[in-house]
Amino acid sequence: MTAHEIDYRIYGEEMQYVEIELDPQEGVVAEAGSFMMMDDGIKMETIFGDGSQKDTGFLGKILGAGKRILTGESLFMTAFYNDLTGKRNVSFASPYPGKIIPIDLTEFGGKFICQKDAFLCAAKGVSVGIEFSKKLGRGLFGGEGFIMQKLEGDGMAFVHAGGTMARKELAAGETLRVDTGCIVGFDQSVDYDIEFVGGIKNTVFGGEGLFFAKLQGPGTVYVQSLPFSRLAGRVLASAPRGGGKDKGEGSILGGLGDILDGDNRF
Repeated sequence: MTAHEIDYRIYGEEMQYVEIELDPQEGVVAEAGSFMMMDDGIKMETIFGDGSQKDTGFLGKILGAGKRILTGESLFMTAFYNDLTGKRNVSFASPYPGKIIPIDLTEFGGKFICQKDAFLCAAKGVSVGIEFSKKLGRGLFGGEGFIMQKLEGDGMAFVHAGGTMARKELAAGETLRVDTGCIVGFDQSVDYDIEFVGGIKNTVFGGEGLFFAKLQGPGTVYVQSLPFSRLAGRVLASAPRGGGKDKGEGSILGGLGDILDGDNRF
């Protein structure tokens, strides 16, 4: 194996975290902001590039970091190493309520494609890159699914799904239509494209967006019930207007109370 062979344990229900057990000289890479806690003796190092161990030289690291910028991630990743003789643990937390999914890349032919904000951490040696769309429809109308990350190697990786996670095993030719933001990831054998919803009423009044993601098997697909964009949208929609307290919250009059109180901002 080129990636470090790590052990792990996932704790919790709604707000999970994964504890990685590192043998001496083993390491794990993670996105900035996912770190939770670590034992004494763990060395933390900021690395430049895609997190793999490949010696691609300075230019290769520049290209790898540049690809990460396109997915909205930082130029740098954080690596954690066990420099002592005994086993040590380091833990990484979910960014919001949902499930942590362990991905053994050897079971997916060495490559797994996921949403750009789904990746949490991986064994040192796993490459975290970018999966460009080769189809015009995906590039123009894919929304959150336009640019996706790819995890390559032969080690363990961990991705996060918001809300409740569904794993779908698609047979050859079997099709699944999903909201573009609800995709967590899929293996490289799945064909991914964008499909127009169709129909004037659906387009104008449907409220579900103009396009679906069309996933065709064979392969494995992970779907989430609560994408972060949807969660953030609901939070913003519920925020008090004008920075003040929402007087209609919980009252019988509701929004009418704002009018009676002289606050007619909508």
